[in-house]
Amino acid sequence: MTMTEKLGADFRGPVAVAIFDWAGTVLDYGCMAPVVAFREAFAENGVEISEAEARAPMGAAKRVHIEMILDQPAVAERWQATKGGRAGQDDVDRLYAAFLRIDEVNCARFSDLIPGALDAIQRLRRAGIAIGSTTGYPRSVMDGLMPLARAQGYEPDHCVTVSEVRRGRPYPDMVLENAVVLGARDVIACVVVDDSPTGLVAARAAGMWAIGIVASGNEVGLSPKDWQGLTAGQQQDHRQRAEATLLAAGAHFTIDTVADLLPVIEQINTMLSEGRRP
Repeated sequence: MTMTEKLGADFRGPVAVAIFDWAGTVLDYGCMAPVVAFREAFAENGVEISEAEARAPMGAAKRVHIEMILDQPAVAERWQATKGGRAGQDDVDRLYAAFLRIDEVNCARFSDLIPGALDAIQRLRRAGIAIGSTTGYPRSVMDGLMPLARAQGYEPDHCVTVSEVRRGRPYPDMVLENAVVLGARDVIACVVVDDSPTGLVAARAAGMWAIGIVASGNEVGLSPKDWQGLTAGQQQDHRQRAEATLLAAGAHFTIDTVADLLPVIEQINTMLSEGRRP
């Protein structure tokens, strides 16, 4: 650190690192791939789950996500009625193996970048902002997904998967590792962009700025076609419900999609220059 660099209470910005989630944030509008995979994995094992039940724990590590689905009272009741007992770790292992197999196919089906994402990220790079990423997927899934994103022009400077940290979301381990590897001078120079409440909780736990994704994310959970097919009033109803959830999780700001990110970065830079902190 040079004599002119300021840290802690004296740090005045600007934003230096933007850390993105993957599905529902940068690609896979509506966060469809994992939802479909969870539902198909449960169906293979003889128990149907609803889309809402599959979406509820989104953001958690995928094996933990399965455990959280099984802990939902309605799912637990159906599992016991079908299987004759509560789900055990062998069941979780079997569901997780099925999920990984199915999701490998789904990631290819639902890998399109969200419109405007690439332009927004390129503009961040031109502003000198490093691009980090976190995911509830293990590295084995990302080894298949990242080349699909790279072929479309998106490659973060660093990617931390849940299989590479001791604790996944809502703990701050993944975002903090991004900050360290990407050389952030202060955690308040980092912005986390995520569509899941647990991702926003992790951002706040790390002392970073938290930006929640609404329209393309899991809380709305609609494909681009379904979202665009809604009336303006229907979109606003969905938006208000999702925003309430994301703000309750700690979001400082919410935006429809990552395409709307740049004005928020500018606003955060202004707040930092005034000495304001997350």
